[in-house]
Amino acid sequence: MKLKRLGHVAICVQDISRAAEFYQNLGMELVWKDADWAYLKAGDDGLALLSPGYDQAGAHFGFVFSERQEMETAYEELQKQDIHLTKIHEHRDGTASFYGRDPDGNWFEYLYEPVPVATPS
Repeated sequence: MKLKRLGHVAICVQDISRAAEFYQNLGMELVWKDADWAYLKAGDDGLALLSPGYDQAGAHFGFVFSERQEMETAYEELQKQDIHLTKIHEHRDGTASFYGRDPDGNWFEYLYEPVPVATPS
């Protein structure tokens, strides 16, 4: 498996707008905000804010892949190791991922994050 990096940490918050504003005031850039979750970045590192009503996942940390095929191959390899995994699913922001649990019950995410296409100036 070829992980690109540890890409984000996801935390649970009570108020998405309040939390997003707080982390923006700390210098993070708001990338995505919806009613039940938001995503902020500091350089290449991300912070996901999950509301109590967010039902896709709880608090977790996420590893990033540049290529979708690498993420799908990792999924197949982890299945063979009998690791508890969710199905691969598509996210609203164009990424795709699956979640798993480590031996202590902590959630992790393997996330395919497309490389942004440069737009001509």
